Amino acid sequence: MGTRTFRTAVVRTPGGPDAIEIIDVPEREPGPGEVRVDVAAAPVNPADLGVVGGFFHSLGLIRQPHHTGLGWDFAGVVAAAGPGVDLAVGTRVAGLVGGFDRDFGTYAEQLVVPVADLAVVPDDLDLVAAATVPLNGLTAAQIVDLLGEPPAGGRLLVTGAAGAVGGYVVPLARDRGWRVTGLARAEDEEFVRGLGADFTTAAEPGWDAVADAAVLQDRGLVLVGDGGVFVGVRPNAHPAAERDVTVRAVEVHADGVRLADLLARTAAGELPARVHAVVPLDRVADAHREAAKGGVRGRYVLRP
Repeated sequence: MGTRTFRTAVVRTPGGPDAIEIIDVPEREPGPGEVRVDVAAAPVNPADLGVVGGFFHSLGLIRQPHHTGLGWDFAGVVAAAGPGVDLAVGTRVAGLVGGFDRDFGTYAEQLVVPVADLAVVPDDLDLVAAATVPLNGLTAAQIVDLLGEPPAGGRLLVTGAAGAVGGYVVPLARDRGWRVTGLARAEDEEFVRGLGADFTTAAEPGWDAVADAAVLQDRGLVLVGDGGVFVGVRPNAHPAAERDVTVRAVEVHADGVRLADLLARTAAGELPARVHAVVPLDRVADAHREAAKGGVRGRYVLRP
């Protein structure tokens, strides 16, 4: 009997969507504390476009000798459990595979991952919708942690407030006690206000804090008042501190407990889950081309 294999999408030499290959790799059994998940859905995220285009290779963050796996978050069904795992086969789960320098990703028919990195998907949340939560939701939650506790009446500006990460930062920061204003395009006003934030299309300096989901970088730092806080999304390249502004950058990591709360709130309608289209894994290059065009607020989600 031959070795069982599964399909996964990878890049050997980055060069845009045409560089994506779907290859067969050997199936492996989960070890202690691990589960094997049959993947039902895996979103296309901007970070994936950067990997395929070579941006993160150029920064020295990827050094894989053979190929680089694509995809960060996923939802699926537990197919096998390793020793010491108290999670039944058939359980619906979602999770995050972090970091850039890895030979596997979530654009795959299956994954072996630590059970601690997973959260059970609520019964009333579709797996496709659930798959869009881990990367963006956890990034936003960890941004809010880095912002810290707001001063009395603390005013927070969220750049890219209608985007994938910003759309989570707004409600999570409000819960933490910040007075939130979302910076976004005029056509996104209804969505941003629907999250409970004030809205603007142009911001003046003087904010107590800025959560820079739009990657404005230096242009975002200018908007922070003296002694305030700036939190960016590029840990490898954040602006230099000035005017006693505290500069931090999120480096998202898996957190099964936090993810469980985010999924429950998504199921309850408290957090947004935005799916633009579901695309077969075989059409991953097409999904990347469409995502790169921009202009849509939901995720392209791959179905293996």
